[in-house]
Amino acid sequence: MSGNTTPGNTGLRAEEAHTIHPVSPAGDHGHKKSFLSTYIFSTDHKMIARQYLVTGMIWAIIGGLFSVLFRLQLGYPDASFPWLESILGHWAKGGRISAEAFYAMITMHGTILIFFVLTAGLSGTFSNLLIPLQVGARDMASPFLNMLSYWFFFLSSMVMMSSLFVQTGPASGGWTSYPPLSALGDASIGSKIGMDLWLASMALFVVSQLLAGINYITTILNMRTRGMQMNRLPLTMWAFFFTAILGVLSFPVLLAGFILLLMDRHAGTSFYLSEIFIGGRILPNEGGSAILYQHLFWFLGHPEVYIVVLPAMGIVSEVLAVHSRKPVFGYTAMVLSLFAITMLSFLVWAHHMFVAGVNPLLGSFFVLLTLLIAVPSAVKVFNWLTTIWRGQLHFNPAALFAIGFVSTFISGGLTGIWLGNSTIDVYLHDTYFVIAHFHLVMGVSAILGMFAGVYHWFPKIYGRFLNNTLGYIHFWITLMGAYVIFWPMHYEGLAGMPRRYYDFSNWQSFKQFGTLNEVISLAAIVVFAAQLLFVLNFFYSIFKGRKLTTLNPWKANTLEWTTPIHPEHGNWPGEIPVVYRWAYDYGKNGEEFIPQTIPPMPGEKDIT
Repeated sequence: MSGNTTPGNTGLRAEEAHTIHPVSPAGDHGHKKSFLSTYIFSTDHKMIARQYLVTGMIWAIIGGLFSVLFRLQLGYPDASFPWLESILGHWAKGGRISAEAFYAMITMHGTILIFFVLTAGLSGTFSNLLIPLQVGARDMASPFLNMLSYWFFFLSSMVMMSSLFVQTGPASGGWTSYPPLSALGDASIGSKIGMDLWLASMALFVVSQLLAGINYITTILNMRTRGMQMNRLPLTMWAFFFTAILGVLSFPVLLAGFILLLMDRHAGTSFYLSEIFIGGRILPNEGGSAILYQHLFWFLGHPEVYIVVLPAMGIVSEVLAVHSRKPVFGYTAMVLSLFAITMLSFLVWAHHMFVAGVNPLLGSFFVLLTLLIAVPSAVKVFNWLTTIWRGQLHFNPAALFAIGFVSTFISGGLTGIWLGNSTIDVYLHDTYFVIAHFHLVMGVSAILGMFAGVYHWFPKIYGRFLNNTLGYIHFWITLMGAYVIFWPMHYEGLAGMPRRYYDFSNWQSFKQFGTLNEVISLAAIVVFAAQLLFVLNFFYSIFKGRKLTTLNPWKANTLEWTTPIHPEHGNWPGEIPVVYRWAYDYGKNGEEFIPQTIPPMPGEKDIT
């Protein structure tokens, strides 16, 4: 770079943007904070992001372990594992998981991964970490409400955890908790107090998400630094913004559904119950409809898919641009596609109910809207591929996980076209085809996007780098293992193999998949072990990882890389930087990168 020190020289200014300068602590107000106020009840968005991240990782291990345990049953239905009884007690007598425990594990696995890991863990971590840093704010609009949002999530976690230790066990009605099974305590052992705890936990979780979402929206709209126009926001900010809108508008509907369900369970109402028989006994409930719950649940349930995936989309957009050293292709199209996905996600919930007796004419409209949502998704895929096309790709773990996200999003999303067609969905809906589809397009993709974000912003969070060698091992085992697990399930589903079954060995038509199920279960164990390797890398690197020595190790353009290596509460020790350009000026005017804080050169046109 040139050594010219004239104000218009972007080379020197960009260099200064990632060089260490002496800083003074900000936000300490001249007194030392206690351990509790610094690490536990902190109002600093960066510490809250760490709390979300670590809590989400703990839940990911628990939820992933449940999947390994029930895959043992599905892969080896006739085998016994004596060590299981020492862990699970009466839930695995003789070393074989009971049917009740099997369904409880499936319920908890889905609930934990979707809500506690991929909603709170992913969005909670990166929205808290990046929103103030990338828009140029000292903190969230309300740091106190931000702290409360985490503690409501933590309280929700503890209530859910307690359900694992009650005598009758946790809820076992599936992560959707459909009535009448969930509405009647006598329906099954998993419908007793475990279901009450599940509902209480989810109600607290909704409160957490509403507090967080309102904070995110307010911060992005009202607390941007000077010059940070909306069309200069990084795509991460747009993704988190639309995610927060989805949550604020859809989570209250789910909460209403839960309240009505609790009333059916304990107040004698019949919102979801009518003409129910238990053990030959006729219940007095009349006039309710279980379909009403499905409408309320899926009005949140489908936006929830994008509450999970949109943050990963934003993260992947940023990571691919930075590590391919190219501007994001079609920035405006990317923003508009996020907006279109947000709008359409509220209009497609009934495609989850094609087998619930939906009027065929009404179903045709949901088919059209479901297929229509593939258009903005395809725009994003095209723009990601064009962004990395002929780029100077740096194949570090962050970039690999981002590319892996694009791969699973394409392969999992294509099968959604099949399921979006009501005539095909009637056949495939309750089969393994659906498991394969939503795990690839939502679960695996979101997790890969989350890992891309962790590897990319770990230096900003902890001031050190993760080990790259372990990162490469983690990536390849995770990506290949995910395909080994879920791709064969498409073929099982096409053959009619039903989901939610405890044991397939009694059906001659499904016994042919015995060996394939063993392979899937072995792959699940290996992938779970790879995540434990990541956990080891994560916590080791916090204390022993290679130290960050420059402010901007990836030579990125966004504002978070202008803060000190270990920023105090308040982020910038002096004035907040002013923004002059968009976030993706890579390879422009002979410069490798031009941070947002660099004023335009004479005659330079702002691309935004």
